[in-house]
Amino acid sequence: MGSSYHQFCPVAKAVELLDERWTLLVIRELVCGTERFNELRRGLPRMSPTLLSRRLHQLAHAGIVERHAEDNDVRYILTQAGHELRPVVEALAAWGVRWIGELGDEDLDPKLLLWDMHRNVDRAAVPAERTVIEFLFPDVPPASRHWWLVINGPEVDVCDTDPGHPVTVTVTTALRSMTEIWRGDRTWSDALRAHTLRIQAPEPLRRALPHWFTLPEWSSVPRPA
Repeated sequence: MGSSYHQFCPVAKAVELLDERWTLLVIRELVCGTERFNELRRGLPRMSPTLLSRRLHQLAHAGIVERHAEDNDVRYILTQAGHELRPVVEALAAWGVRWIGELGDEDLDPKLLLWDMHRNVDRAAVPAERTVIEFLFPDVPPASRHWWLVINGPEVDVCDTDPGHPVTVTVTTALRSMTEIWRGDRTWSDALRAHTLRIQAPEPLRRALPHWFTLPEWSSVPRPA
């Protein structure tokens, strides 16, 4: 836990817990529905496992999460106090979209983009049979250029190697362009018209693809004029 500000102000007391590096991002992952340690690591790939364990312990000690263990299955579940941080996280995200400037190249990460997209799939809108979406980012190094989302009933998997199933739809675009679409900076239609995005699939699937995802609420935040 960070050092105390020694102020009675509730903002100061809250920040004593939340302002340590990575803590709010761990809470972001938990708010988004992630419960297991390895899944938290996939959403926070640059955070060391040791530090993640420490932050989870601190959040449990503070009453933000509870550790549930059944056999070898360990889950980290938000308490009521944790759930009440959802509007805080959403407000920070909306503020960041509205007021933080353009993304730098170092902020672009296909792994994190696909991880976020995979948990925002509208399963009711996707075809009932196994659906495979291949993403090709020609502007990134070859090792990170190809990604797949495999949607099979309630399961959605992110793959960085060919899963071996027939591809339903192929999306070819720059990583920045796809990230901007996901952030709500531009629409699928805008990118298609600008020829910065190409969707290869039968016409009904091409038209349906954007509706297979429920964009995060903060993606619709209006930008300042």
